[in-house]
Amino acid sequence: MDNRTDVRDFLVSRRGRITPEMAGLTVYGGYRRVQGLRREEAAMLVGVSVDYYTRLERGNLSGVSEGVLEALARGLRLNDDERDHLFALARTANASSQARSREYRPKTQARVRPSIQFVLDSITDAPAFVRNGRRDILAANHLGRALYAQMFEDPVHPANSARYAFLDPRARDFYCDWNLAANNIVAILRSESGRNPYDKALADLVGSLSMRSEDFRVRWAAHDVRHHYSGRKEYHHPVVGDISLLFEAMHLAEDPGLTLAVYPAEPGSASEESLRLLSAWAPAVQVADRTGVKPS
Repeated sequence: MDNRTDVRDFLVSRRGRITPEMAGLTVYGGYRRVQGLRREEAAMLVGVSVDYYTRLERGNLSGVSEGVLEALARGLRLNDDERDHLFALARTANASSQARSREYRPKTQARVRPSIQFVLDSITDAPAFVRNGRRDILAANHLGRALYAQMFEDPVHPANSARYAFLDPRARDFYCDWNLAANNIVAILRSESGRNPYDKALADLVGSLSMRSEDFRVRWAAHDVRHHYSGRKEYHHPVVGDISLLFEAMHLAEDPGLTLAVYPAEPGSASEESLRLLSAWAPAVQVADRTGVKPS
């Protein structure tokens, strides 16, 4: 992926969302061609010259100090996820070609270690799975496969939540708030592209989704980024109906780039009973995996 283009588009998009009023600047009438801040206004907030700010916004982060990056993050009111993304873009811009080859080597791991699958299988009351930064699901327990049964039906392997969300029409019913889910998925992929800009599989996924889905294209162009490690998921499952689950995601220390996610229901809730029903249905999913016959 083109680092300078990503830097330029990211900074322009962040400047464009800040109005002078939000920044505490006084505007004295007159027509403004830009909805957000002008470059000279952004430069003033960051504390650099207009020429230097223009250089940054043209995508050149080469040699930029940490202090300038921090000032840029403050001036453009970046949140923590956006700040991390800016620093990731700067690391790429300042890495030598040899360092880039070493540090950003694509994550090609397609399997999880047997012990990780044992851990997943030991989690019996909640969906659990392991995914990489591209949103590929590399392993799951029985409830994880049952929850995402439609996703696992994709003939392209491994199952991928971005492909499912944007290319499978059923996803719009499965996610209670499809727009929220779609926004989150794209923002997470955008963050991943900043951390691993030379991951060919990620570039191929983004390229494929951009060609096949206008909804994805529009969101990708927004340059929104985020991390997503805890919260709540709301689904409308085709078998058990509406189900609300908490989620916690944890990096696997021995497997860089892989994340373990667990989706428990609140004790005593209707969703806990829904998980019990889903667990009873789950064996049929396992049979379908082996025979190719979908469960009724």
